[in-house]
Amino acid sequence: MRLQPTEPVARLRALRSVSLRTENFADSAEFYREIWGLTPVETDRDAAWLRGTGSEHHIVELRRSERNGLGKIAFALGTPAEVDEAGRRLSALGVPMPVEPGRLDQIGGGYGLRFVDPEGRLVELSCDVEAVVTQDPDGLPAVPRKVAHVVLNTVDIDAACEFYTRVLGMRISDWSEHQMAFLRCNADHHVIAFNQAEWTSVNHVAYEMPSMDHFMRGIGRLKHHGITPLWGPGRHGPGSNTFSYFADPAGLVCEYTSDVAQVDEDAWLCRVWRRTPELSDQRGTAGPPSKDARAHMAGKPDPGYLELVRS
Repeated sequence: MRLQPTEPVARLRALRSVSLRTENFADSAEFYREIWGLTPVETDRDAAWLRGTGSEHHIVELRRSERNGLGKIAFALGTPAEVDEAGRRLSALGVPMPVEPGRLDQIGGGYGLRFVDPEGRLVELSCDVEAVVTQDPDGLPAVPRKVAHVVLNTVDIDAACEFYTRVLGMRISDWSEHQMAFLRCNADHHVIAFNQAEWTSVNHVAYEMPSMDHFMRGIGRLKHHGITPLWGPGRHGPGSNTFSYFADPAGLVCEYTSDVAQVDEDAWLCRVWRRTPELSDQRGTAGPPSKDARAHMAGKPDPGYLELVRS
């Protein structure tokens, strides 16, 4: 890659969805539908698309695979012209682009492109995805509204932050020492976080509940099904969001969260938080993550999109 951008390739509006490769597709699809609280949009033998109560056509896509991992991350742009310009700039930077700007042949449609980041992750930039009617996000059912954030394990946190800030225009909201970096593209404190690790993988995906009450009732629903948290409930320091982490049937980590800090661009100061139990959980209810939780969050080494295509 020839990375010398003078300005970002696009202005990201929001985190739209995440696609996950799962070793246990049937049970995972049932889990996210019947227990986690998402609504199926489309389902076939090897894939499922599920939505929350918000305006996105779907917020998670599950795909049958022999290995757990990341399928892609999708961000929203405003117009086809923005997608086209992003494509020109990515091409000039030498960034691999398996899908060039155009109509997307996928469930939900849209106009977009897909590129591969330096660690092999597939990233989609899209607009004009099929509209869905927003459901009642403040209603009684404990249903996630949207994907709040995705945490990614990286072998080089500085290089990952450099790419996502310089090329995609994201801003670093906070650091957790030099172990984690929290990046935003809108007012939400973070939509992506990078965790320094031994290999590239998915750490976890967080789903935003409309309120603390919805958050707690969601945990209660999982408890009713005999599923206990890997870690939580509690409230983080960076981002100030509530958290409760679970493992889905394939072992991928999913999180309920709420009350994510909102950033005032003119007033926000990036902080470096110490990695202490009282700051990782400000309420002191969860304690530090267990060895089992850390093992699940480490994930399995992900060879990346291009290697998977070659194989």
